[in-house]
Amino acid sequence: MTVRRVYLVAGELSGDILGAGLMRALKARHPGVEFRGIGGPRMIAEGIDSRYPLETLSVMGLVEVLKHLPGLVKVRRTLKRDALAWRPDIMVGIDAPDFNLGLERQLREAGLTTAHYVSPSVWAWRQGRVKGISRSVDAMLTFLPFEAAFYARHRVPVAFVGHPLADELPLANDRQGARAALGLSAPESGGALLAVLPGSRANEIRFLGATFLDAVERLCRERPALSVVIPAATPARRGELEALLATRPALAGRVTLLDGQSREAMVAADAVLLASGTAALEAMLCHRAMVVAYRMAPTTHWLAKRLVHTEWISLPNLIARETLVPELIQDAASPDAIAERLGALLDDEAGRRALEARFAEMHAALQRDASRRASETIEALVAGRALPASVAPEAGEAALGEGER
Repeated sequence: MTVRRVYLVAGELSGDILGAGLMRALKARHPGVEFRGIGGPRMIAEGIDSRYPLETLSVMGLVEVLKHLPGLVKVRRTLKRDALAWRPDIMVGIDAPDFNLGLERQLREAGLTTAHYVSPSVWAWRQGRVKGISRSVDAMLTFLPFEAAFYARHRVPVAFVGHPLADELPLANDRQGARAALGLSAPESGGALLAVLPGSRANEIRFLGATFLDAVERLCRERPALSVVIPAATPARRGELEALLATRPALAGRVTLLDGQSREAMVAADAVLLASGTAALEAMLCHRAMVVAYRMAPTTHWLAKRLVHTEWISLPNLIARETLVPELIQDAASPDAIAERLGALLDDEAGRRALEARFAEMHAALQRDASRRASETIEALVAGRALPASVAPEAGEAALGEGER
């Protein structure tokens, strides 16, 4: 069955990237397919008729959302009318769950087929949301297998399509080539290269920057041949890191600051210290051993402990369903504890190599051509066929917290 019209709603730049890939895959399978909704520059270049600018839905923070709520309600109402008048074969919300799931439910109740691309972290907190999701979508398209297992257990139609980042990063990488490309000299005999990624947000530097550098300072004292590279996510983060380094003269000449290039730094490194988040997934896909650490405001941590129900917080552990990566959270993320874990990792070359091989296997499992698989799922929904094979419902069981079980 030919897919003729697809209504797509993306809410931020990451969604624009995903949407553009999905549009290309759908056009390859269904020449002449039309697109309408909300998209950014990449989706517009692929041919979407964007009814609003992409930035319309890019509202962050409770106060900001409340301030913009009347406008967002109006946008949702207008999109609903627009979609129902255009009569697409399917409406696909791309991420932006707070906005899109409500729109999807309204359109599904009005008789349209709907899907959501990129699962919210419903498996980790506010798990009761899955009931609302089941009423909003005809299928959920997930990046990760344990997410698909969660939906399957709750009888929500689901397709595990793989992770676009796994498609983007190569299965083979070149440590020495990455070092040369970054202008880094090879570590001294017996030395190693450590990549440190303290985060891309100001709050992450505030809570982790000094802690990470104190750990690095201890490691450098113990290991005269150790080299350290720190990618700064933005010019503002670079300035904050430079200010922290200025108070640690012992690190002069031992630390190289980079502007961006975090992936290159991880590929170049023997081990990585990073803040929990997408960077942990990237390090896994670069096949590098790591220590994950995270600190937050005490009140935020108190609340998170009561709301979040997972055994692990880092994606490598969640995907593997076992502790492959040390996780040091809040008070456990002290400079001494971090330095001790990193020291053990740097001393265990055989263990690092085994972990790199394991990460390469996990990378291959996630490298499934996500855009093509997403397009196949949409095609199956439009045709009324069974969804492409995903994962067994029991897969990922150990990745789910006791609150879900």
